[in-house]
Amino acid sequence: MKYMTSDEIRDTWLRFFKSKGHYVEPSASLVPVNDPTLLWINSGVAALKKYFDGSERPAHRRITNAQKSIRTNDIENVGHTARHHTFFEMMGNFSIGDYFRNEVIPWAYELLFSEENFGLDKDKLYVTYHPSDTATRDLWIKCGLAPDHLIPLEGNFWEIGEGPCGPDTEMFYDRGEKYDPQGLGIKLLKDDIENDRYIEIWNIVFSQYNAVPGKKREEYKELPQKNIDTGAGLERICCIIQGTETNYETDLFMPYIKEIEKNANKPYEGENKLAYRVIADHIRSVTFALADGAVFSNDGRGYVLRRLLRRAERYANSLGIKSGFLSKLVSVVCNNMSHFYPYLLEKEEKIAKTVLSEEEKFAKTLKSGEAMLNDYLAKCEEVLPGVDAFKLFDTYGFPLELTVEIASEKGKKVDIDGYNTEMNAQKERARNARGTQFSMGLQSADLLAFTEKSEFTYEEKPLVGTVIGLFKDGVKVNELTEDGEVIFDKTDFYAESGGQISDIGIIENTDAEAEVLYVSKAPNKQYLHKIKVVFGSIKLGDKFDLKPDLKRRKATKKNHSCTHILQKTLQMLVNPEIHQEGSYVSDTVLRFDFNSDRKLTEEEIEAVEQKVNEVIFEAIPQETKIMAKDEAKKTGAMSLFNEKYDDFVRVVSFGDYSKEFCAGTHVANTSEIMAFAIVSEEAISSGIRRITAVTGLNAIKFLAEKRAKLNDVSKSLGVKSDKEIPAKLKSLSLEKDELKNRITALEGKVLSSYLQQVKNSYEIINGKNLYVAKLENFTHNQVTDLAKDIVLGDQNAIVLVANDNGAKKEIGIALGSEVQKSYKAGMLIKEIAVILGGSGGGKPDMAFGGTTSLEKLPQAIERIKELAK
Repeated sequence: MKYMTSDEIRDTWLRFFKSKGHYVEPSASLVPVNDPTLLWINSGVAALKKYFDGSERPAHRRITNAQKSIRTNDIENVGHTARHHTFFEMMGNFSIGDYFRNEVIPWAYELLFSEENFGLDKDKLYVTYHPSDTATRDLWIKCGLAPDHLIPLEGNFWEIGEGPCGPDTEMFYDRGEKYDPQGLGIKLLKDDIENDRYIEIWNIVFSQYNAVPGKKREEYKELPQKNIDTGAGLERICCIIQGTETNYETDLFMPYIKEIEKNANKPYEGENKLAYRVIADHIRSVTFALADGAVFSNDGRGYVLRRLLRRAERYANSLGIKSGFLSKLVSVVCNNMSHFYPYLLEKEEKIAKTVLSEEEKFAKTLKSGEAMLNDYLAKCEEVLPGVDAFKLFDTYGFPLELTVEIASEKGKKVDIDGYNTEMNAQKERARNARGTQFSMGLQSADLLAFTEKSEFTYEEKPLVGTVIGLFKDGVKVNELTEDGEVIFDKTDFYAESGGQISDIGIIENTDAEAEVLYVSKAPNKQYLHKIKVVFGSIKLGDKFDLKPDLKRRKATKKNHSCTHILQKTLQMLVNPEIHQEGSYVSDTVLRFDFNSDRKLTEEEIEAVEQKVNEVIFEAIPQETKIMAKDEAKKTGAMSLFNEKYDDFVRVVSFGDYSKEFCAGTHVANTSEIMAFAIVSEEAISSGIRRITAVTGLNAIKFLAEKRAKLNDVSKSLGVKSDKEIPAKLKSLSLEKDELKNRITALEGKVLSSYLQQVKNSYEIINGKNLYVAKLENFTHNQVTDLAKDIVLGDQNAIVLVANDNGAKKEIGIALGSEVQKSYKAGMLIKEIAVILGGSGGGKPDMAFGGTTSLEKLPQAIERIKELAK
């Protein structure tokens, strides 16, 4: 077996599948985009989920990738095992409704064993498969794998709840008897015993069935579109090809381990390996996560990052390495991974600064917190009280996980429940305080007293602002090291107002950087920037380069200007009395609320959409003027009725078409909007309706999606174009009505025939006529009609109906007019429902119930007979 570097292995994988017609999908950001279900991208398929769940159409049905991933559900295991990592790369090849089993298995065989690819020893590969999936077994044998290297396992079936599922086949590489001290051999695989001999390197899932809860697997229906989803761990394949004892000795980790060893007072051997491995693993996760836009914080993914870095820092300390060393490892990671991830080099300096800043913060925390923890541990016998663990977190920011880890090293436990009780109590206090903060936050004494001037500029050019005010939850401070609020002497960050969202972005200088998360106006109208420090600290008098996200603002401008045009268009085409009742303008969507006592017709919506687009294509320039309020009103400029304006107002005009009071940001020319599309029109309250719309590329994308859906409908209906859809639907509707009439007629005949049988087979009991109707797959209306027909013709009738509709079983009782004087149908149905294990109820003359089984129907009939006597 030839030696290959990790870069060569990754390149070989991608090159191979590219030669098989696959599109090489770039490795997606670790921070998920538009997927709140994930904290991190945690697998090769996670970034492609939109294609597999049908929410987005892939441009390519064959895809291959090498996806960077993070999993942090069991951080404590990292370093203790040979192959567990928080950051890893998953190589994969995927088919979305294209190829399937007959293609992917021969490709896997070729990639693994051919000399121009991985060139693995075929005799050392063992493959598992699901016992029912004999097609997979036979195909592996046909490719050249020995039959005794194929192992059937019930566990080889991928299924997660309802939805696509299917058998899978897993490939294991035999590393030899050296890693099998008990000599168990293939039993390790057959009995699924954790081991270091047979290493799983690749898994192929044949997504071919639709899982339905409550059904047996053999009852699952096949999917109309079968998919292939595979995953092969780069670190594991490196371990095999490079012949190392664990993943940590491969070239994916050894550069960091060697650098650590240069600075440590203990070598990479024995029990010291744990610390080396933790540091090497965690610095990879931290570096990549920061490069992809994550930041250290006290919640969410930021908290996970902080936990990883602090855990690595502690282990570095145990090797005699001083604080600040991890920031130097960032450079080693960036250079070692730059072949496939060249963007790391561009972000290296910023990542290193961010890590160093976090290390410095933790050094203070660790020094004070660990001393207090050791004092607490010395005083407790076996379990550290939860209140003490919480105090460490609340006072020093000492993470619970770190407390648990240190306590464990000293043979003690931590009262987690007690800690959670304290944490929940604090959250409740914070919630109560937050209500006051949001309603009265801008009335904090410090903000009210702050009167220094802050200027906002609409100009989009480089701007340096000087810090003139710093606040933490409205309280004045001299320095910010985490999150807080900043006021500059001048800013180009727009504050949320007039329905337009605020700008976001970054502020930076050579010593610090912070994210601007939100901007509002302070009580005295200064622009208050809500920030999160990325690295360094912010002090009064510091100067920063202010960098709002202009791409986001550009999209917001399109939506804001289009809102003005939309209002004027509604007044022209629908009703001149229409006026704005509210609006929301962001970078992705615009919402316009307006007065109207009726729904807009489809024709009106279409006309409004067309007129707005005509105005866009007229390329009308925008003009802004600052005018005296009364003068502005005389020009006919629209304003909000309930809004309070200053003596001088900003008037935004688009030629003679639209003129409004507005302080928001706008396009210079309507042509910049590109396109406009109405997504929905709906009522939001009495007399108020809302139009939701999109502009620019979002409008083009929305219209393209509508076109794709129409094409799908055309295909389903069997017509050549969407123009034929209305006629086809009308034709199908007529066919449906005709079939309905036929079915009704047939049901009537069936019911009539069955009704006669029931009428001819009643039993007389104490002057009452008992009719029993055992039905199958009748509708509820048919059951009702049958029972009514009998009781209308027989005043002494007791009708018992049992209708078996598969999973649902319906039971019913109907009584003739004479019988109703002595019995109530609702009472009788409850009597038999108890026997049948169901429930029921209804009116005196007729009642119905349901059950899951009619097995005890004879006993129910006997009970009715007893009651009739």
